[in-house]
Amino acid sequence: MQSASWYVADKCNGLSVSSPPLIFWSNLLSLPFFFFLHHQVQKTHQASMADESTSSSHLCITVLKNPSDAHLSELGIKSWPKWGCSPGKYQLKFEAKETCYLLRGKVKVYPKNTTSPETVEFGAGDLVTIPKGLSCTWDVSVAVDKHYKFDSS
Repeated sequence: MQSASWYVADKCNGLSVSSPPLIFWSNLLSLPFFFFLHHQVQKTHQASMADESTSSSHLCITVLKNPSDAHLSELGIKSWPKWGCSPGKYQLKFEAKETCYLLRGKVKVYPKNTTSPETVEFGAGDLVTIPKGLSCTWDVSVAVDKHYKFDSS
């Protein structure tokens, strides 16, 4: 099994987990089952979010640190368009949900329209999901090169 660093940031709910649950380390769960479970949790979360109004308190950035090559291949990352930027500060508004995989770079995001004043940091090797409707400032300290995909739904 390929070792992977695991991290999820969910600033809306005050959750920041830097190590996986204890059961992850047991031999009971294989890596494919973990990703199946991860997708099921995401689907459940998305369904519950669809039931609630799109308020600013639900605009959460999620970061998956160092996803496996199998997971990236499953998503078709290499077929996604590429985008890059130089270091600097950028004011952004996401009109659609974006999933991106950073090939290189380092970013600190300051959300504007959320109830949480906390920042989210990510960089090379991270798979990031940014929700539709989020306004934020990206403080790019190392030039970014990323694959990205927008989901308009």
